[in-house]
Amino acid sequence: MSRYVVVFDSSEPRVRQEAAPGLLSEHGLSTGRYFPRLGIGVVEADAGQMAAFSSSCRQQNHTVSFTPELTYYAISQPPESGFEDTEEWTWGLQAIGISTAQEAGLTGAGVRIAVLDTGINSGHPDFSDRAVTAESFIEGEGPEDSHGHGTHCIGTACGPWQPGSGPGYGVAPGTEIFSGKVLGADGSGSDTSILAGIDWALENDCQIISMSLGADVREVHQPYVTAGRRALENGSLIVAAAGNNAQRSAGDQGFVGAPANSPHIMAVAALDADLQVADFSARSLPEEGGEVNLAAPGVDVHSAWTGQEASRSESGTSMAAPHVSGIAALICESSGLRGEELWEALISEAAALPDQETEDVGAGLAQVPE
Repeated sequence: MSRYVVVFDSSEPRVRQEAAPGLLSEHGLSTGRYFPRLGIGVVEADAGQMAAFSSSCRQQNHTVSFTPELTYYAISQPPESGFEDTEEWTWGLQAIGISTAQEAGLTGAGVRIAVLDTGINSGHPDFSDRAVTAESFIEGEGPEDSHGHGTHCIGTACGPWQPGSGPGYGVAPGTEIFSGKVLGADGSGSDTSILAGIDWALENDCQIISMSLGADVREVHQPYVTAGRRALENGSLIVAAAGNNAQRSAGDQGFVGAPANSPHIMAVAALDADLQVADFSARSLPEEGGEVNLAAPGVDVHSAWTGQEASRSESGTSMAAPHVSGIAALICESSGLRGEELWEALISEAAALPDQETEDVGAGLAQVPE
C-alpha cells in the first residue's frame, strides 16, 4: 500500500465538499484526511485501486488526478560571517525599507499571517503580548517548536521592532499570528500535514500563508497547483521558499522545487547583504510556475529562536520568504488588497536589481511600498 494525494479539479464547492468524499468512500478509500476547502484528500491504496477509482470518476464526469505523497523539509543553511546589523534594525529590514512602514504607522494590524513550519516557541518573551493561534498537524506532537526553524520564520514575518534585546527583526509586528505545525521536530513533514495546514489557514481567513519548506523535485506537484489556486480564489496568498539546492560557486544553479514551483504560489529567492543572489538560492525553471517571483534578504538573518537561545542568525530561502510575507501584510493593511491583487502589488513594488538575472531574482528585491 502507498499513500496518494487525490485532487478533485472542480470549481463547484458542492463537488469538493460533498460529492468527492462520497466517491472516495464508495471505493473504500479513507476520507480521514480530506480537505474540503481545497478539494484534496490523502489516501492509502494500491495502484489497482487508484486506477479503478480514476476510471470511475471519469465515467461520472469528475476531473480527478492523483500523485504519490512527498516529504518536505525546512530549508535553511548554516549561517555565514561578516554581516552586521545596526542597533535598531537587522540588515534585512533595512534592505526592504522598513523605515517607510514605521513612518506611515503600518504594522500589519488586522491582518492574519499563517506560518506553516515547525511550530512556535510560545514562551518566547518577544511574543508574550501577541495574538497567537497555534495548531499542530504532526501526529503525536503539540504545536510547540522544538526545532527552531518555525519560530525564526515567524519572527521575521511577524516579530517585534523593539525586542527584549538586539535589533528589531520582524517586518509586520501588528499581525495576528497563526502558527501551523506541519513539520515535525526533525524538520520534515508530508503532503498530509502541509495540505492540512493550508486548509486550516483558509478556514481561519488568513490573508497570507508563509511556507519555508520544500522538496527538491523539478516536477510541478499537482496538489499545490490546486491548493495555490484555491487560496487565491479565497483571497489568500501563499508565499514559499524557492529552495536551497544550488551551489553557484561550484557551477550548480539549482532549481525551484515543490511547492514553490506551482504557478499559483509565490517563489522567493535569497539575497545576501550586498544584494547578490545567495550561493545556495535556487534558479528559475523554464516551466510555468517554476520561476522565481521575488527576492528578499536570506543570508545571516537574525530572528527569534527556541531552547536556550532567544535569537539566532540563519541563512536560506526559508529566511527570505517570511520577509515577503511580512511585506504582504503591510500592503494588505494599507490597501485592503488580497489574493491576486496582493500578488500583483508585491511584484509592482519590487526594486529592480539590474546586475542580477531575472531567472535568479524575479521582479527584484521585495520592498515596503512608499
